[in-house]
Amino acid sequence: MTSMDFEQARYNMVEQQIRPWDVLDQDVLDLLYVVPREEFVPEAFKVLAFTDMEIPIGEGEKMWAPRLEARVLQELAVKKSDRVLEVGTGSAYLCALLAHRAAHVYSVEIRPALAAFGKANAARHGLDNVTLAVGDGARGYSQWAPYDVIVLTGSTPLVPQSLLDQLAPGGRLFAVTGDAPIMAARIVTCVAPGAYRTAELFETLLTPLVNAAQPSRFKF
Repeated sequence: MTSMDFEQARYNMVEQQIRPWDVLDQDVLDLLYVVPREEFVPEAFKVLAFTDMEIPIGEGEKMWAPRLEARVLQELAVKKSDRVLEVGTGSAYLCALLAHRAAHVYSVEIRPALAAFGKANAARHGLDNVTLAVGDGARGYSQWAPYDVIVLTGSTPLVPQSLLDQLAPGGRLFAVTGDAPIMAARIVTCVAPGAYRTAELFETLLTPLVNAAQPSRFKF
């Protein structure tokens, strides 16, 4: 694809996939033109960078569909003063979008090969307010807590209390919870220390986080 083709595809993505999915925040839409999505997908999938699908990035993981990235960014209303924890760096595209809006993004990836892929992508874009770590963030990452925003890029049957404990007052957590075939995207807001409000957004399906917290299953 030529750079002109990419620009046309990017425009189509915003107007035909993202805006119709209730993403109307102009700052979010503008950002999709600033951070070049095609530079975060594996070389073999560059031509699919703007399609309404999840793109494989190796290790059994996939990039979110573009409309999910944009919608989550809008729903979290990230501010310039926010400290963000991203669980699951993947390609680092969502990390880059978050970094443009936040004070600092801490992103944790459990798979070393994916962490290296994300790190290379982030470095190429000179993101200087991002800290990347190899580790397990399924129950949070206490090293830099508390956070104003927490984003889980994989699903989890339930949101563990340890993650909620790392939210600052006013902090927002995005998670897709439940088990296939029915999962719900939700935002949990810390309204006061130890008090939370949950808003359900939409139904979707996401690959589970590695080591996602499991509910106690009754044994008979």
